Amino acid sequence: MNFLKTEYDSEPDDSLEKSMSLVASAISDPSRVSILCALMDGRAWTATELSAVACIAASTTSGHLTRLLSNGLVICLTQGRHRYYSLAGHHIAGLLENLMGVSMHNHAAFVSRTPVVLRYARTCYDHLAGELAVKIYDFMLNEKWIESDGNALTPEGKAHFQRIGAVLDPRSRRKPCCGCLDWSERRFHLGGDAGQALMTLLLQKEWITRTPGYREVSVTDSGRIALSRLFSLNLS
Repeated sequence: MNFLKTEYDSEPDDSLEKSMSLVASAISDPSRVSILCALMDGRAWTATELSAVACIAASTTSGHLTRLLSNGLVICLTQGRHRYYSLAGHHIAGLLENLMGVSMHNHAAFVSRTPVVLRYARTCYDHLAGELAVKIYDFMLNEKWIESDGNALTPEGKAHFQRIGAVLDPRSRRKPCCGCLDWSERRFHLGGDAGQALMTLLLQKEWITRTPGYREVSVTDSGRIALSRLFSLNLS
């Protein structure tokens, strides 16, 4: 009997499989995971700062960074005598966020073990994550700001973004909008260009503030008033 070959049973691509295994291996070390998680705040860090957060020697950090660089997980920017490291892009942040969710998966009823301050609001590379972000995303879906599949803002959503001052990038290569699975809430928050635009607005308006060196985000008094008004949230 003859069977038709489908796209799902094609011959394996050895080069792709090798590349995947190298990336997985690069992420597998706990110290490198600590470095990558630190970079999830979206900012650039020096090797000295990363060695402190990972609690390892500077020489060891250098080796770990070389491994991460060679596998395309981080990039290095040189400014004068200083070298700064950051994640290679939002796609790497998305990969790490998904891995966090998988690592915390439990077949029993889910109970988040994330520290309360991080669970409520934190950065996910260049957009907002946590309970607050999930509530904002739910509001946008209910109010039809976002298409039902989550992949684009509706015309009404774009109009609201313009009204509140969140500037979208029409030439962005990334998705204009997407649901990013929140690893502590196990529901979606706003990602893509729209997520970055909203995060930028919240910071510019000083409705939220970032804790230096951490992913934690705090909502200011003016932010509680503004977010309650814009997204019908009870933040009192």
